[in-house]
Amino acid sequence: MNQIKANNSPFEAIKFLDEKCEERWYARDLAALIEYDEWRNFLNVLEKAMLSAKTIGADADYHFVDVNKMVSLGSGSERQIKDFALSRYACYLVIQNADPAKPLVSMGQTYFAIQTRRQELSDNKPDITENEKRLFLRDEMRLHNKKLASAARNAGVETHLDYAIFQDYGYKGLYGGLGRKDIHKRKNLKKSQEILDHMESAELAANLFRATQAEEKLKRENIKGKTKANLAHNEVGRKVRQTIKELGGTMPENLPTASKSIKQLEREKTKKIK
Repeated sequence: MNQIKANNSPFEAIKFLDEKCEERWYARDLAALIEYDEWRNFLNVLEKAMLSAKTIGADADYHFVDVNKMVSLGSGSERQIKDFALSRYACYLVIQNADPAKPLVSMGQTYFAIQTRRQELSDNKPDITENEKRLFLRDEMRLHNKKLASAARNAGVETHLDYAIFQDYGYKGLYGGLGRKDIHKRKNLKKSQEILDHMESAELAANLFRATQAEEKLKRENIKGKTKANLAHNEVGRKVRQTIKELGGTMPENLPTASKSIKQLEREKTKKIK
């Protein structure tokens, strides 16, 4: 098995290729990275992840491969230990079931969610166009913004003004301090134009995971109060930004404005169908 040279992401750094040249992560390496000191505690997380895989009909035997490794002891001798070679999807399920209080878990959730979704798009439709990605991601944004609004409302973000401020906190976290108006100006958009409709797929994907992770955080931690909700959204935005940096990606404020709006693409798609 060949270890892959480390990228900027700590999750990339522990990745390796198995005999079939497929990406894998050792469960013990992942456990150490996200600060699970006791293997038995991490085994509980693995078992939950395996159950999740089986529940949705995924092939758990493929995603969670039993392996035995030889490790060096202090005396210079070696002994065999049990481990698992995890697929990217298995890592995603593991991270989703890990303790959210651990510092790298939130980063891992975003990292594996983004990478898993990219892989799905590549596997299911290798010739997918940039415009098709944009249309798909914009639809996902509409859906998850509704879910985020509901979670925010339950946290105490009640009025339209409250929600606008709440959204701005998320944008500022993701865009290095830039709020919605700043992003709008940076993209040279008219007052009536929606910034999400003029983002390319990479920028939409970053905002989608900001929205989904913020929703999960509000619900998971049962956050109450406008101030706490705003700070939580900002924290999620900052962590998504940090993950993009770890992956060596372009910061969202530096991504180009799309040449066509989503509305234009939707009209062209409707016209083509007719």
